[in-house]
Amino acid sequence: MSARRRIALTIAAAALIVPAAAGCSALDKALDCVETADAIATSVNKLQEAVASATDDPTKAREALDDIDRELAGLGDKTDNADLTKAVDDLGTGVDNVRKSIENGDATPDITPVTDAATEIGKVCTPG
Repeated sequence: MSARRRIALTIAAAALIVPAAAGCSALDKALDCVETADAIATSVNKLQEAVASATDDPTKAREALDDIDRELAGLGDKTDNADLTKAVDDLGTGVDNVRKSIENGDATPDITPVTDAATEIGKVCTPG
């Protein structure tokens, strides 16, 4: 199963569980987390596609990295959860490393740390 699909399934499960388990402000916060995790999953999927075809258009990988950075900025400001903060930090570090690799001419950088951190964000954003 692809990382994108696992993250999407995790997010779908969270959407079903959150209403029964949380109050209004907690629900809003959890939904923000789920929505951001879904946006990150989409951006990571775009990054995977861009890296796979980097020789055709290297700018797509940079655009996907920029998308992830934007989503991370919003998510980092919305949480006081230590696990989520760590996953966001790990994803930010992974994005920085991939960006540096691309800038140094690596057409196929290792994006495993990015996909792993995005998966962790999906897990952390799932209540229970």
